[in-house]
Amino acid sequence: MLILSTVFTYFAILMLFSHLTAHRNSDNQTFFRANRRSPWYMVAFGMVGASISGITFVSVPGMTMRTDMTYIQTCIGFILGYFAIAFVLLPVYYKLNLTTIYTYLRQRLGTRSYKTGAWFFLISKMTGAAVRFYVVCIMLQRFVLDTVGVPFPVTVAAMVALIWLYTRRGGIKTLVWTDSFQTTCMFAALILIIYNVTGELGLSPADAVRAIADDAHSRIFVLDDWVSTQNFWKQILSGAFIAIVMTGLDQDMMQKNLTCRSLRDAQKDVCTYGFAFVPANLLFLALGILLMQLARKEGIALPESGDELLPMFAATGRLGETVVVLFTIGIVAASFSSADSALTALTTSYCVDIRERYGDERLRRRAHITIAVVFALFIMLFKTLNSTSVIDAIYILCSYTYGPLLGLFAFGLFTNRQPSDRLVPYIAVASPVMCLALDTAAQRCWGYKFGYELLMINGLLTFSGLYISAICAKPSHAK
Repeated sequence: MLILSTVFTYFAILMLFSHLTAHRNSDNQTFFRANRRSPWYMVAFGMVGASISGITFVSVPGMTMRTDMTYIQTCIGFILGYFAIAFVLLPVYYKLNLTTIYTYLRQRLGTRSYKTGAWFFLISKMTGAAVRFYVVCIMLQRFVLDTVGVPFPVTVAAMVALIWLYTRRGGIKTLVWTDSFQTTCMFAALILIIYNVTGELGLSPADAVRAIADDAHSRIFVLDDWVSTQNFWKQILSGAFIAIVMTGLDQDMMQKNLTCRSLRDAQKDVCTYGFAFVPANLLFLALGILLMQLARKEGIALPESGDELLPMFAATGRLGETVVVLFTIGIVAASFSSADSALTALTTSYCVDIRERYGDERLRRRAHITIAVVFALFIMLFKTLNSTSVIDAIYILCSYTYGPLLGLFAFGLFTNRQPSDRLVPYIAVASPVMCLALDTAAQRCWGYKFGYELLMINGLLTFSGLYISAICAKPSHAK
């Protein structure tokens, strides 16, 4: 009952934020753009939490079991990517006064290019967000709600309904404030869990820092193995492109950035939270090392999956009931700050990009409900499939869909040619299919598995296809 009371109190606070931010005005201008009045520092702080999903909250500590602290290399790459977003993409978005970033594709490349980009986003975000939220629901069900007899369908329906309730009026305006609250809760929970673990180890904060630094798993940089997917230069470059594509070319992640009062404010916002990922993920990875040390101290076997490391201690009561509550708050805050923005962005893109009816409030309300229902049904479907291999396949599929977006935007920004608009959907589908064939062949022939670099190859193939179609269609022209 303590856990359920904590969760419901948490949602009551979110509903209060919703009421305060949207009780006077809940039109589409508020829902889609927050009237372009968001304080940049609030957006920046909230974006840190929105970028860290519930899976990240659980998975990153467990990464230390397999890859030490090398994930920090990718986070350093993120900084480069966020600078590119701030000084290459944002000036374009603000100059055109965009509500959705895919509108740029219509103005630059054509209607079919525009619709292709929007549909790639909708399919990828719906499946990806549903999978992430499914994993979180499963964890809450397994470690918390099964003990009080709550069925899984009720868990999913209640969680999605609560997200819909506090986002239905204010939309993105509400999320700017709720994300800041959820980021505060998430990091407070993380820091307090670290404090409890160091207490179990009998370490002071200074001793804990030394213990982490001296641990064999504290390695951050891999400079000597060019084949490894953890190689420094691969991780740096991949991190930069991941940030550009999965933030700068993703309506979900950019919508809040487009609510700032000016381009300068938006640039300060993006650069600030770009730097924040290094210390934020250092905390998660440090927790992972401390948990492994605690397992050794208590003679507990480490789990086979890194995703089980934090729940093994935090969700089972081994560290006390307080940590169970903190774990619940942390994972709920992390998962909801990403799921609520996904639901809002999907509604925005459907109304603005697919239906092209910006001012239709009735359509927006219907779309918001429909997308919430589809979101819940997707989660139920994943539970019915109940196969890790299927979930992994869906994750891989989502990772492939960002490559065509990278190619489309790169072609529009860095060339002055006009592709054959009618061929764009075929090029965008063919590129990830070719990447899948390349990855499969590389594994079978050379035993090499592509990592994050496949995203860049995917984008390059899309870019090349567009360039060839432009050459065959018409001569170049100025933008």
